[in-house]
Amino acid sequence: MADHTVIDTRDGYHRALDLIVAGEGPIAVDAERASGFRYSQRAYLIQMFRRGSGTFLFDPPAVGRFDELNDAIAGDEWVLHAATQDLTCLREVGLDPVSIFDTELAARLLGLPRVGLGTVVEELLGVHLAKEHSAADWSTRPLPEPWLQYAALDVELLPDLRDAIAGLLLEAGKTDIARQEFADELTRELVVPRHEPWRRLSGIHSIRGLRNLAAARELWLSRDALAQQLDVAPGRLVPDASLTAAAKAMPESKRALAAMREFTGRASRTELDRWWGAIEAGRTTDDLPVLRGTGESLPPPRAWADRNPEADARLKAARAALGVLAEELSLPLENLLTPDTLRRVAWAPPADVTPSAVGDALAQHGARRWQIEATAQSIAQAFVESSQTPGDASEAAS
Repeated sequence: MADHTVIDTRDGYHRALDLIVAGEGPIAVDAERASGFRYSQRAYLIQMFRRGSGTFLFDPPAVGRFDELNDAIAGDEWVLHAATQDLTCLREVGLDPVSIFDTELAARLLGLPRVGLGTVVEELLGVHLAKEHSAADWSTRPLPEPWLQYAALDVELLPDLRDAIAGLLLEAGKTDIARQEFADELTRELVVPRHEPWRRLSGIHSIRGLRNLAAARELWLSRDALAQQLDVAPGRLVPDASLTAAAKAMPESKRALAAMREFTGRASRTELDRWWGAIEAGRTTDDLPVLRGTGESLPPPRAWADRNPEADARLKAARAALGVLAEELSLPLENLLTPDTLRRVAWAPPADVTPSAVGDALAQHGARRWQIEATAQSIAQAFVESSQTPGDASEAAS
């Protein structure tokens, strides 16, 4: 495989822009981040390939904004694999497509059992695609040549993969479904602000006591602020398990905290004053958290039988009906209709349980037209049947 040069100057970027515009067909795009190493989710490498143009590896921190390139190609089809993973970091540098073909999502719609890029490429194109650098620290400079070859091959195969999958979608009668799903990806809110994000701390449900919970909150917030300041993944400073252990133990002194064997991590001792301050803040604050987070989330389905038996019956009946339908359509159940959408409609159904009313409720929760057409009738019927007593059901059957 030929060597690949990283484009890290504005002059190089403008030369690449002219070449990309002169090519033909869709533009394959991929991005590499440094998840697990950096706090930010910025792109540290952006790869592009277009037939007649070649392969281009851009260094976004060095290049800066890509607005001129976006203006030139935004109207063309972009091919990505798992687009929702890359769209946010691409938009941060000015790359925002208006038409995409997502090969990962399309593979799901085809009912392929495994949809990772390497697996799909091998199955449909007969090419083995090594993925050993997928979890690398792409903020490394300079990037090693084997990493660049890996990154280049990811996009160089995407146009051929797109054509193979498009043919299968056409054969399966799913081309319009795919178009609707691709359009939805472009309009979906990809980064949803979390209420009380500190409650994502692993092991937090094992913490008892409001003071302990307050300490966990302060530890998480303090670590998050430091991680953002240093642009380091929070878990690389102090792992979640250490914060949870400290919050549960509530050590009586800074020395006791330092003596905890469970309190580890590269910043656990160098930033000891910070962590001790967080524990003290949790111990003395008047702003105590509630034991369980509030927000708009529904209760977990396992609690529905006790808290809302009618909704529990509706959910189970509809889920079973959609499972049969998904199998008939060769679709994963979660792509036929997202579990959250079904739960919300089952929890608070329309007053008049008809296919039309159920369809309107599904649309309010973001279901696409094809999903409504495929599922509204089955859901409405399942809701009605779930509300009938055995006697009612026998009369309806007769």
